[in-house]
Amino acid sequence: MAACAGRVSDSGFSREEVDEAVEKTGLLTLEIELTRACDFRCAYCHAAAASSLEDELSEAEIRDVVLQAKDLGARKIIIRGGEPTLYPKISEMVRFIRAQQLQVELLTNGSRITADLGRELFEQQVRVVLKMNSLDQKVQDSLTGRSGSFELVQAALGNLRQAGYPSEKGLLAVSTLVCRQNVAELPSVWSWLRDRGIAPSLEIMTPRLQGKEDEWAAVDSEELRNALAAIADIDRREYGEAWEPHPALLGGECMRHKFSCLVCSQGDVMPCVGVDTPIGNVRTQKLCDIIKDSEIILDLKDHINTIKGPCRSCDEADVCYGCRGAAYQLTGDYLASDPTCQENADRQDEIVHLPFAVAGIIPQQLPMRVIDTLVGTGERSGEVSVTVSAEMPFVGEDGILDEVAYFEMMAQSMAALNGFKQLGASGASTKGYLVGAHDVKILGTARVGDTLRISVYKDARFAQFGIIRGTVSRDDALLARGEIKIWHDSVIS
Repeated sequence: MAACAGRVSDSGFSREEVDEAVEKTGLLTLEIELTRACDFRCAYCHAAAASSLEDELSEAEIRDVVLQAKDLGARKIIIRGGEPTLYPKISEMVRFIRAQQLQVELLTNGSRITADLGRELFEQQVRVVLKMNSLDQKVQDSLTGRSGSFELVQAALGNLRQAGYPSEKGLLAVSTLVCRQNVAELPSVWSWLRDRGIAPSLEIMTPRLQGKEDEWAAVDSEELRNALAAIADIDRREYGEAWEPHPALLGGECMRHKFSCLVCSQGDVMPCVGVDTPIGNVRTQKLCDIIKDSEIILDLKDHINTIKGPCRSCDEADVCYGCRGAAYQLTGDYLASDPTCQENADRQDEIVHLPFAVAGIIPQQLPMRVIDTLVGTGERSGEVSVTVSAEMPFVGEDGILDEVAYFEMMAQSMAALNGFKQLGASGASTKGYLVGAHDVKILGTARVGDTLRISVYKDARFAQFGIIRGTVSRDDALLARGEIKIWHDSVIS
């Protein structure tokens, strides 16, 4: 998963503008990935090198998405990749977006910022965010995985400055990854950029699921705290910029899910680079319908009432929900508290993680409970596991599970999904009933000792009734599939 920028400045929109976007389920910005092709192999970018480059959005499809975003209120298009300058028609796309009276922000590694492209970007008033992680050649090349990347970045800076950046007409920023390899030089990098009129920003590595692969770059919390304090002091004393180091996002706040989303190069729509679970695809749905119908987006827009754990009661909860990408990747739950926030350092035991035992979040108790563990959640979906035991209801003397249990498992799985979502919310209720089943297909048999995986998807909802599609599998064998109707004593969200 790519890193995401944690800027010291805010989103550039007023609180009133953001609130209006939330109320209208609209957008203020759209991030779009033109291609996943990249000529760097950054050690902290976990997706680009391995991702398929086949079947990427056509030029016409990208233009259509931009127009849809504009109709939803977007004022700025953030172009990213991969390396977006590898997109064959990058210049034409920039001109098209600007012709729609939309701002353009380009996130680039700088490898293809020639003098000509620099001039064109400046003429189109593109906000350029160049990725530069170090002023040390060896460190820079090591983090990008490409020998010579230091010279490429410096050449890009020279070409952009020659074109007229930075100026009122053309904002130039540099995004710097915060990691063990460069944390000691962050204050000097910051001053180097400030002295040249370049807006510095700090880049947070969004950890991969469970985060173990990223330990090579982890920064000691005390060392990070000292570096941020030094940067804040430099800004205050030398540049007249007063801000306080933010515990979660290094001096700024994100809140992007209230007014933005990401369209990937193959059309999948995601909340952001960190919450990388698809909520729809622009090839099969309109962007407005995807955002309006997305449970994940609606949950994040209403973060005050939906986030679990210590982030929910934080003094800054009104303006900060931590890094949702870090929360999702480290816990499996996009509504969990951010484990990386320094405010949560001593409250890790209060942060929920998936997998999660369902006892206590569904109304069924033993022996009527026929599921064990909520394994994962997605867009209107969830996965649950259970190991069939002899004490379980619906198990015959021969150890075979009666097929009627499959649909009770689906119903209880949906109860677990709802119960988990409401975990910690005051007045939450878990009461519900299986009302009926439809289009049932029994394809296999389970017995004592089998571990089953139940997948459920909220297909439709009508007030307190929901139509759920579900499957029950054992390893790769599909045992049952069908639709169930359930009733819940609150509106199924």
